[in-house]
Amino acid sequence: MADQDPNPAGNGADGAGSEPQAATLAQYIKDLSVESPSSPQVFQWQDQPALDVNFQLNVDRVSDDVHEVALKIEVKAQSTNGVHFLVDLSYAGLFGIRNFPDEALPPFLLIEAPRLLFPFARQIVSDAIQNAGFAPLLLDPIDFAAAYMAQVQATQDQPGIGDSAGGGEAEEEPGGPAQS
Repeated sequence: MADQDPNPAGNGADGAGSEPQAATLAQYIKDLSVESPSSPQVFQWQDQPALDVNFQLNVDRVSDDVHEVALKIEVKAQSTNGVHFLVDLSYAGLFGIRNFPDEALPPFLLIEAPRLLFPFARQIVSDAIQNAGFAPLLLDPIDFAAAYMAQVQATQDQPGIGDSAGGGEAEEEPGGPAQS
């Protein structure tokens, strides 16, 4: 007992200080827009709207060890009568990252960081739609790994374009998100 270190390293740390570390420093709404351009008539329409859901990622370096990952989600509900609602959310997080190998940084910033942000962004979208007077909408989970791999494949297929950690974009098919 007497030979134990009185200041042990943190969980799983060897005390050397060179192991990769990542932490979520903050999460926040950068921008939120909710529109119901056809109100109040929209509440009398009987048509079920088609949903168009898009997302985009943007990564910015804030400092040497801090990156901002912004997840932009756009939801548009439209029927033959017109637009029911539009929601445009930019939800971001600050991530502190140390000692990551260069090849591990883009997958973390474009897969793991947005995966951590998405549940919170999904709740904000659902609440915004419900607060606009519509049934809440629960977006299906996004496969950020598949979107990242598609982006990597697309950049490899195009000569002269290098790897980028700038972001990705994908679109869900209408009807893909489930309503609850």
